[in-house]
Amino acid sequence: MAKKEDAIASIMKELRSGIYKPIYILHGEEPYYIDVIADYIAENALNEDEKDFNQVVMYGADTTAAEIADQARRFPMLSERQVVIVKEAQAIKKWEQLEAYLDKPLASSVIVICHKNGKIDGRKKICSKAAKVGVVYESVKKYPNELPAFVAGYMEEHHPTMSIDTKAMMMVVEHIGNDLSRIASELEKVISALPTETKQITPQIVEERIGISKEYNSYEMQDAIAAHDSAKAMRIADYFAKDPKSQDNAFKTMPILFGFFQNLMICHYMDVLKTENNIAQALSFRGPWQARPYATALRYYSPMKTFKIISKIRETDIRSKGVDNRSATPGDLLKELVFFIMN
Repeated sequence: MAKKEDAIASIMKELRSGIYKPIYILHGEEPYYIDVIADYIAENALNEDEKDFNQVVMYGADTTAAEIADQARRFPMLSERQVVIVKEAQAIKKWEQLEAYLDKPLASSVIVICHKNGKIDGRKKICSKAAKVGVVYESVKKYPNELPAFVAGYMEEHHPTMSIDTKAMMMVVEHIGNDLSRIASELEKVISALPTETKQITPQIVEERIGISKEYNSYEMQDAIAAHDSAKAMRIADYFAKDPKSQDNAFKTMPILFGFFQNLMICHYMDVLKTENNIAQALSFRGPWQARPYATALRYYSPMKTFKIISKIRETDIRSKGVDNRSATPGDLLKELVFFIMN
């Protein structure tokens, strides 16, 4: 099964080649990729002179599937195609009329259904019918350990002449979380404010432009743990526990550590030499720089210790939600977890 990134790349490659399908159903919890595809079609499927008569934007709360189908059956005016963009399609409840249209869609109409905040009910026929003649893409939220690769990919695609320091990247993704649209917006804000001669985003720049502390963050803790730097790891955990503004970082840190040690377990059972390049390939990373903490951690954490740490993180996560825990704060639980990991 193709990865979501591969699916996006395939869809965008086709669109950039000028190939447009009769329908695009874009649905799921992550709005970023839905907007990427829909915005590209809106901006490029027609030239500016054609848009006035041949591009229609409809809203789910104000329209029906029957009205979408009727619009799609119209022929374009002085253009190769017409584009029908349906925003907030999650408000549409009955899809039958559009399903019937998809039995014989017009090649000159491009329908773009933007269904955010969840998937379309899998029991409905609209997705299976659309998949036969067009594109159905489910946009899912990324896990914390996938966010650095997103930032790297975003920079590579949109700002290929610039780079972002690894630590700066970690600061951005931890501060913002898995809101991809906001990550992209913050990166653009930083880049637009840089002098033209500046070609790298550093931790200092992120701290100045976004207001994020470059020392106390979850990825700094991950790196400290990977290097078995007990003093630094405990210092960061203690900071999270004492500073009320950083209490949320205790919650953010546990899934980050869980993902790290899950990946470390995969590294332990690789049947090839555990080089940074091989680790990056095994974990589907964009480059060996992402594999360095794992290559380091393999020296300090055996497979059995890694297994015990994963179990302890699960237990700590459950306790942080109030199970078998009456008084310990998330910060206290994180300090206990870090002590367990380092000993």
